[in-house]
Amino acid sequence: MNRSALFAAATAVVTTTALGLTSASTATGAPTASPVPTPAAAVAKAREAISSNLTALRATTADAFVVKDVIVDKDGSSHVRMDRTIGGLPVLGGDVVVHETKDGAFKGASLTLTRSANISRTPKLTAATATTKALTNGLKAEGRPSLVIEARKGAPRLAYLVTTAGTQKDGTPSRITTTIDALTGAKLISEQHIETVTGDGKSLYSGTVPLETSTATGGYTLTDATRGGGWTGDANNKTDSVLCQLFQLGCPAPTKFTDADNHWGTGTTADRASAAVDAHYGAATTYDYYKFVHGRNGIFGDGKGVPSRVHYGSNYVNAFWDGKQMTYGDGDNVAAGPLVSLDVAGHEMSHGVTEHTANLTYSGESGGLNEATSDILGTMVEFYANNTSDPGDYYIGEKIMKDRPALRYMDKPSRDGTSPDCYSSGVGNLDVHYSSGIANHFAYLLAEGTGAKNIGGLPHNSPTCNGSTLTGIGHDKLGKIWFRALTTYMTSGTTYAQARTATLNAATDLYGANSAEKAAVAAAWSAVAVN
Repeated sequence: MNRSALFAAATAVVTTTALGLTSASTATGAPTASPVPTPAAAVAKAREAISSNLTALRATTADAFVVKDVIVDKDGSSHVRMDRTIGGLPVLGGDVVVHETKDGAFKGASLTLTRSANISRTPKLTAATATTKALTNGLKAEGRPSLVIEARKGAPRLAYLVTTAGTQKDGTPSRITTTIDALTGAKLISEQHIETVTGDGKSLYSGTVPLETSTATGGYTLTDATRGGGWTGDANNKTDSVLCQLFQLGCPAPTKFTDADNHWGTGTTADRASAAVDAHYGAATTYDYYKFVHGRNGIFGDGKGVPSRVHYGSNYVNAFWDGKQMTYGDGDNVAAGPLVSLDVAGHEMSHGVTEHTANLTYSGESGGLNEATSDILGTMVEFYANNTSDPGDYYIGEKIMKDRPALRYMDKPSRDGTSPDCYSSGVGNLDVHYSSGIANHFAYLLAEGTGAKNIGGLPHNSPTCNGSTLTGIGHDKLGKIWFRALTTYMTSGTTYAQARTATLNAATDLYGANSAEKAAVAAAWSAVAVN
């Protein structure tokens, strides 16, 4: 769930200088290298930098900043992600990342706010009126509205944040936050927080795979103690009621799968455990990808695993991430089979990573980038798995679809009939699953370049919007650049133009300002008309 489509002292050398010495020294008198700052030291320096650089952060002395995450690079540079409040009110779109050198000097900040958000904070509307204006399509209010400053689009405005819940047309739970202008009553931004992939499938997909399980009465359960206790259960074809969504009352409890001999499933839908094998394997592989490739300890960054539910609803053709768990439908066996393929698992759980890092707003251009992030990193999970039954490729949901080759195509997004290949000014008005096409196309071109190719046994051929011919840098470098950009430079309202800057910064950090990789990033964005 993308709730907000998602963590501070001087170094020893500084302390020594404060005591009157010019530098720390070894026994021989040679100066020692400055130590890499601790996260706490980085936060302290970031707070100092804010007070001295209010204009750069579009801030006033009324702005306060709450630390959300800290990244300290090997060279000692640091990047402190913060949320912003003014007068105690959250500023939606006011999040920043403060960048510092290894010596604590301010390098700059990533943000999407273009002006100060310090506005009048006296509402004219009541909370009850704001709630009424947000209630549409049979939704019900969840909790009490809260005052915020809405700065994600246009001039900052005082607003009520109203949360509503219900059920979407296809049976997917719905949880929407809407901002209502607290002065005029105008509806500002609505954001769906149940992030889905609409898919379909074929049987079960990854062959015979290793599973981490735990002992229990009756044998074993699909509980992975090696990855933070994540577990997989049977939803028993039940769905979440409105009461469950609103108040967590009467929620159907998944049944933990058990097995006597620790050999699970038959590889067919006749055995309910077969879908659970795919889901459990997908959760483990995604966890490992983030840990061993990017150094992230679990989806939330806290070492905790996530639950997975399979067999949700009846003929339910979807899968979703709701902020705390994965849920998979069985499909209808006409358009799709069970939606438990590896790239779907990687896609949905990557929404959790986005939520807890850049927290890209799930609408407009940032919403397209949110979905593309899940497509890109879900695809990286598939490559990371190196599974011969489901080799890496740039088709999304190719294993689950029955009525077409795939759900989406990163090499040529327009193959799905709706997604654009090239950027245009109106792309932010598209559904986020389609506006994601531009970033998907960029990612493919960056990794693989142009020209006809067979990847993972599937044909790929990517055109460019400017007629250029490109050579790719490989999917490993793509994944590292995108993850670095997401976690270090993107903020909640990042646009496509800002994503270009974010990935160029990431490529510079990883490979150098004059690197071939940075040049390839620039060329790939230009090739999809993001200049």
